[in-house]
Amino acid sequence: MEIILKQDVQNLGFKDDIVTVRNGYGRNYLIPQGLAILATPSAKKVLAENLKQRAYKEQHIIDEAKKTAQALAGLAVKIVAKVGAGGKLFGSVNNADLAQELAKAGHEVDKKYVTIPGNSLKRAGKYNASVRLHREVIVDLPFEIVAEIEKVAEKPVEKTETE
Repeated sequence: MEIILKQDVQNLGFKDDIVTVRNGYGRNYLIPQGLAILATPSAKKVLAENLKQRAYKEQHIIDEAKKTAQALAGLAVKIVAKVGAGGKLFGSVNNADLAQELAKAGHEVDKKYVTIPGNSLKRAGKYNASVRLHREVIVDLPFEIVAEIEKVAEKPVEKTETE
């Protein structure tokens, strides 16, 4: 069954792509959820016309994504986390944590567009993540998980009055 996607669908395609799926998946999930429509000849003609009109706007969006990609390429991201013995983290670091660090650096990226190998990391060290800024612009982002240095505040010794 050929369908036209109305929204991005993970592991299937992007908005306005014409994809072939199994009949049940298209008929029972994608079309009722409003994620796709049937790819009839008239729907394909309407899609082609819409894509022509959107081509100029799309080029501007791609240029902006490339500028952001260059800014991210020069960025050194360090995530500070509590670390136990052997470099093992208390908890884990995932795509939401990395997106939050990017937001602190001034680059708003939605966490669903950040991909970390293994989905969550449980050890300190250097890693690479993939950030999709546009369907044509994907950035490899190196980052590091470092140990949090605990500051032990020394309490002042109180003198007793018996001295």
